[in-house]
Amino acid sequence: MEHSSSKGHIAVRSAMERWENRVAVVTGASAGIGWAISKALLQSGMIVVGLARRVEKIEELKSTLPAHIRNQLHAYRCDVNNEKDIVAAFKMIDTKFGGADVLVNNAGVLKDTLLIKPGNTQLIRDVIETNILGLIICAREAYQSMKRRNVDGHIVNMNSVVGHGVPVGVDTLTTYNVYPATKHAVTALTETLRIELLTENSKVKVTSISPGAVRTDIFNDPELLQKSIPFLEPEDIASSVVHVISTPKHVEIKELTIKPLGERF
Repeated sequence: MEHSSSKGHIAVRSAMERWENRVAVVTGASAGIGWAISKALLQSGMIVVGLARRVEKIEELKSTLPAHIRNQLHAYRCDVNNEKDIVAAFKMIDTKFGGADVLVNNAGVLKDTLLIKPGNTQLIRDVIETNILGLIICAREAYQSMKRRNVDGHIVNMNSVVGHGVPVGVDTLTTYNVYPATKHAVTALTETLRIELLTENSKVKVTSISPGAVRTDIFNDPELLQKSIPFLEPEDIASSVVHVISTPKHVEIKELTIKPLGERF
């Protein structure tokens, strides 16, 4: 008798067949969630263009991949704070790979941005420009690539549970106070983008994925990661990305919220 988990893997592979050898662009692909997503999409048969500032890190991680998918990963330096970088990256993707079919807008930063603390304006600006403006420009360039080729693509925006409500008294967000505002923006932007696509009669799907706390180095706080609060793993989010893009053409998952069991916010 075939085990139920084996049937599940077969079903996912079958659902992902339409994306085989198609191009997925993953921003912030050099670590954590972005790297886990890149691996999952590669394992699902896609060509992945990983965008990151630390492009050498992607190249290092590439050597850890199985040989049969290693050459399907392509690293390209791109700082999503820089519009010229983004435009150049998508131009390269159009020229070298035929264009983007899936975009995972994963790049994001979390910095000490206590709102009442003087002298941290640049930190606040960095978070806003990366988490909001970078996401907008990447989505714009990816959509234009899809539109030019009449591709029924998919844009996935990495959001957060704090993009739907601001937690009070939570250890993970004691000084990262502009971060929830940027993720609330992602919630609004994703729905606005969906409406714009409907207005254009586009078949491109758009999804917001909102994880709870994920065990990555984005917190930049080893002590926090040792605390006994529940965490998701990057692979949990990667599985969810595969899930939302593998739905039938007539199904669009607008919002997917993922929390570790026992999370209190």
